[in-house]
Amino acid sequence: MTPFRALRAEPTPERPGPGPLPEALLRALEVSIGRRVGGLLAGDYRSTLLGEGTELAQVRPYVFGDDVRHIDWNVTARTGEPHVRVHLAERVLVTWLVLDTSPSMQFGTAERRKADVAEGVAIAVGHIATRRGNRLGFVTFGEEHQRWLPPRQGRLGLLGLLDALREEQPQARERVGATELGGALRRTGAMSTQRAIVIVVSDFRGPLDWKRPLVELAGRHEVVAIEIRDPREQELPNAGVLWLVDPETGRQVRADTRSAKLRARFAAAAAEERAQVARTLVSAGARHVVLSTSGDWLRSLAVFLRRGRHR
Repeated sequence: MTPFRALRAEPTPERPGPGPLPEALLRALEVSIGRRVGGLLAGDYRSTLLGEGTELAQVRPYVFGDDVRHIDWNVTARTGEPHVRVHLAERVLVTWLVLDTSPSMQFGTAERRKADVAEGVAIAVGHIATRRGNRLGFVTFGEEHQRWLPPRQGRLGLLGLLDALREEQPQARERVGATELGGALRRTGAMSTQRAIVIVVSDFRGPLDWKRPLVELAGRHEVVAIEIRDPREQELPNAGVLWLVDPETGRQVRADTRSAKLRARFAAAAAEERAQVARTLVSAGARHVVLSTSGDWLRSLAVFLRRGRHR
């Protein structure tokens, strides 16, 4: 089993999973993200610095202090004088995955839960971000025990994260509490030592206290905000009297959904609240896309990234 295949879990009725992840679309995502950052992929980026790398910059006479492992023995034999090979320093692309694991992500009324779409995005990002020696780090937020891992090559770190999230007991995930996106963004910024792509995967529910840390992060990095929604969050069904619970705060509201006026007010308020989130994300400098628990979320993501190249 390949590392990428190992990232996928068997679907269950409670956790249907992200759905199909066609290799062709994953390759399209790889090209889109790679071009978006101007070719900062390992092997595609020619650094002006000399150091560790695979591309030869020059061969010069040995001077005291040079690493003897870099001696070019062919040139040394021809000239009778020690020479060393000097390479162009390679830079790798670093990607940070900032993943929302708050209780509201467990909601889903369509083909899957928001957490399933988030898992699919994490798998797709892991597939792309660890190719050709590139590095992936992650930060989670929204639960009692946040997780983070510095950027590293390979997909084992992501595999460990997804396994841990899947294995948690349901009752451990049912706690309520405000999402702490601002803190996660600050942590990501503090751990980022070079320019990177930061992909924030969340439903962006709760207070908008993350705007300033997002502005600071977007000033140094390429930030992509992937918002995940469920259709029932935007409109109420005509289902009689319901108790609506906010999983982030535990607040409960009684609603008589037989009222057309109430359903219209709810839809208008939900649309305005989402529009405010979108305006905040864009004004902070992030690229923003909405993915739904209904339909082909991966194709929507691929179209969004491909469209961004031509702006």
